Amino acid sequence: MRSFRGADCDTDHYLVIEKVRERLAVGKQAAQRFDRQRFNLRKLNEPEVREQYQIEITNRFAALENGNDEEDVNRSWEHIKENIQTSAEESLGLHELNQNKLWFDEECLGFLGQRKWDNLQWIEDPSQSNVDIQNKVSREVSKQFRDKKKAYLRAKIEELETNSKIQNIRDL
Repeated sequence: MRSFRGADCDTDHYLVIEKVRERLAVGKQAAQRFDRQRFNLRKLNEPEVREQYQIEITNRFAALENGNDEEDVNRSWEHIKENIQTSAEESLGLHELNQNKLWFDEECLGFLGQRKWDNLQWIEDPSQSNVDIQNKVSREVSKQFRDKKKAYLRAKIEELETNSKIQNIRDL
C-alpha cells in the first residue's frame, strides 16, 4: 500500500494505491487426506489372524511368481500392491474411524432431546414457570454430560496406567 500525499484529487483525503496479490492455498486437511485404505493392523497381534494373513500373502505371491517374468516393472508393482491390499482387506478388515466424543452415548442423546423439548416449550410459552423448568433441565443435562465425561476420562486414565504397568507401549 502506498499513499500519494501530493496528488491533486480535489479533496482533503490522500490518494492511496494498493497492489493486491492473490494466491490459492491448499487447505491442510485436503493435503493430509489420504485416498488409501487403512487396515486394522491391531488384528495382527492375534496369532490366528497373523497366520491366516501370512498364508494368504504366500499363496498370492506364489501365484504371482508363476506369471509372466517379462512384465513391465510398473505393472509388476501394481500386481504386488493389489495382492497385498486384497489379502489385508480380507484377513484384517478396514480400520474404523473413532468417534470424536466416545463418552457421548444413547443416554446423552436422550438428555439432549429432553433439553431441546423443554427449550421449545419455553419458546412457545415464555412464562416464568417454563423458564424455571428450562433452566433446571439445562443445568441437570449439563451436569450429566460433565459426569459422563469425567467417568470416561477416569476409565481412560486407568487403562493408560494398566498399559504402562504391563509395558504395553502400543496402546499408550
